[in-house]
Amino acid sequence: MDEHSLSTLGQHLQSLRQARGWSLSYLANAAGIAKSNLCRLEQGNGNPTLDTIWRLAVQLNVPFGTLVAPISVPLGEDGVQVQLIDQGKGSPQVDAYWMRCAPHTLRHAEAHTQGTQETLTLISGWLEAGPEGTVTALTPGESITFSADKPHFYRTQDQEATMLLTITYGEQGDAP
Repeated sequence: MDEHSLSTLGQHLQSLRQARGWSLSYLANAAGIAKSNLCRLEQGNGNPTLDTIWRLAVQLNVPFGTLVAPISVPLGEDGVQVQLIDQGKGSPQVDAYWMRCAPHTLRHAEAHTQGTQETLTLISGWLEAGPEGTVTALTPGESITFSADKPHFYRTQDQEATMLLTITYGEQGDAP
């Protein structure tokens, strides 16, 4: 992520945290990350993983897309890139993303908020995806919808895969 995007994400994260009246220590502990890492992130330094951003969004009780909305570049790590396309305005909250997985990628994703579902439509390549223990192989034009409130993964083989990813969030609990 470029310097401007890191700074933008950090400022947005800090404003969401402060709007709740939370300390750095409180949010870092709740998200399971080091306070020093959260501090660096809010200052626009560091390079947060997708899982770290997800954990922060869950603890802040906001959709992932709300946390990354101010960023106009793809977020990525270890062969995976995601970029927010649009966010729905109704209930349930729906986010749409473009996603790319490089060849020979295995991306394990942590469980999302209770009741959250993902729908993937493969555009190009080959992809195996779904909750651990129940995966589906996709070819271009095929779609899958699965419960994303348990650990799940995405796996490619010899070629990259590009897809549209729609996340429909379950009921968000009351923020502490």
